[in-house]
Amino acid sequence: MPTDTCILTLDIGTSSTRALIFDAQARPLPGCLAQVINHLQTTADGGAVFGAAEILKNTVAVIDQVLAQAGDAAHRIGGVTMSTYVSNILGATADGRAVTPIYTYADTRNAPDAAQLRQELGAEGQQQAHDRTGCLVHTSSLPARFRWLARVEAEQLAQADHWLSIGEYLLWRFTGRRLASYSVASWTGLLDRRKLIWDPVWLAQLPLTADHLSPLGDVDEPLVGLESAWAERWPALAHAPWFPAIGDGAAANLGSGCGSLQPGAALSANKGDDKAPARFLALTIGTTGAMRTVLDADQAAATRTPDGLWLYRIDRQRALLGGATTEGGNLYAWLRQTLQLPEPAQIEAALAGRAPDSHSLTVLPFVAGERAPGWDDDARASLLGFTLNTAPLDIVQAGLEAIAHRFALICERIVSSLPPGDAPLRIIASGGALLSSPVWMQMMADSLGRSIVPLDEQEISARGLAVLGLEKLGVIADASELPPQTSSPIEPRPAYHEVFRAARDRQVLIYNALKDVAGY
Repeated sequence: MPTDTCILTLDIGTSSTRALIFDAQARPLPGCLAQVINHLQTTADGGAVFGAAEILKNTVAVIDQVLAQAGDAAHRIGGVTMSTYVSNILGATADGRAVTPIYTYADTRNAPDAAQLRQELGAEGQQQAHDRTGCLVHTSSLPARFRWLARVEAEQLAQADHWLSIGEYLLWRFTGRRLASYSVASWTGLLDRRKLIWDPVWLAQLPLTADHLSPLGDVDEPLVGLESAWAERWPALAHAPWFPAIGDGAAANLGSGCGSLQPGAALSANKGDDKAPARFLALTIGTTGAMRTVLDADQAAATRTPDGLWLYRIDRQRALLGGATTEGGNLYAWLRQTLQLPEPAQIEAALAGRAPDSHSLTVLPFVAGERAPGWDDDARASLLGFTLNTAPLDIVQAGLEAIAHRFALICERIVSSLPPGDAPLRIIASGGALLSSPVWMQMMADSLGRSIVPLDEQEISARGLAVLGLEKLGVIADASELPPQTSSPIEPRPAYHEVFRAARDRQVLIYNALKDVAGY
């Protein structure tokens, strides 16, 4: 493979569809970025869908734009990689006509069906399904989605010959072939994560068969050759390998330097970094948040999916162990708007000198329900302990600390599930909400009791796709060869860590009490 090989990356997100081109060092080509806004359609009853035609149109538009921006460099594109928001599904006829919208992970109209499934399975059955697939029985996973379709949209269910994610649908329309990566399939809740097959236990309980789903394959099995209309439109891509889509979380891990199976290698090229072996754990907080680390296939197979966490796939060699939260920058933004606070820089300056938990408040930050570790859609945000002397800044501090407590709980479950004698943990921070707030990063370090290394990179998910493409094309042997740039670590303060631990224990106590009383 030529050393000037480029990778075209497609990032299909809930807010936009984006295309970027990266060089063989996983650096974005200047001026080669195109973006089109996606419009999520929501309804009062919990619906959250996209139109398949709109996403296809937007994807075509960004490819057109970025190829035009690239000029002659477009002919250096050696492969096309793609990531998508996961846990989405649409139905289509055999000729590629979509007969349903794209049902997204945010569509909760199937909440009664998820509850019914949990009741049918019982505690033991849920644990078995969780360990088998790495996913919990939840509105975002597909078992509950198909139960809802059978109950509410039986006609659409009958019309569809194929059920596929948006990434599979785009690949099918462009190449004429259907292929689901293990990565995307693992997020559906329908993949046996050890055998890497569509899970026959779930399929026996749902109104579909494996034939309705796409053939499974790995990200080292690209499709080559576009349908004639697209080959004429994009001659630079006509014979380039198109890799099956992976989950956006998997792409973010790779882009942040946390996707290598070689502990200690991924960030060692950065000046001043400690080169001792380490396990890298990615902490990302944007609108929402996630924390995840990579296990090799043998480690993943030997690990029982921890309670409250998930265990997904990047590819056949790598799995992702972690958890996600519904809360993150969305809570910070809501507090700023609702409390009519000043600009973030003023908030940062005011928070910087405050001792942790100095407000006597406890916040349950579930402004959009709860994911990890409790996974309760009915959970609601709560503020306890306020008085006439409570100031808006107290509430903001308590809210940010509350999210830090939730990630400390997730981190503890991850660490307790790692192999004995595992390498020391090293946390890599990314996400606009977190990186824009040094005070919040310090809270995270104090809460976790571990140093945090902030990333000094943009376009983390797209960069991960570039690293993946270069790895699978053989330009690099391992993702660790292209470490991201980082900033100086933020160290925890031991005395403050103990204060955070006590506050977290109080939050858990109140969470459990409210769960018993309010039913969540």
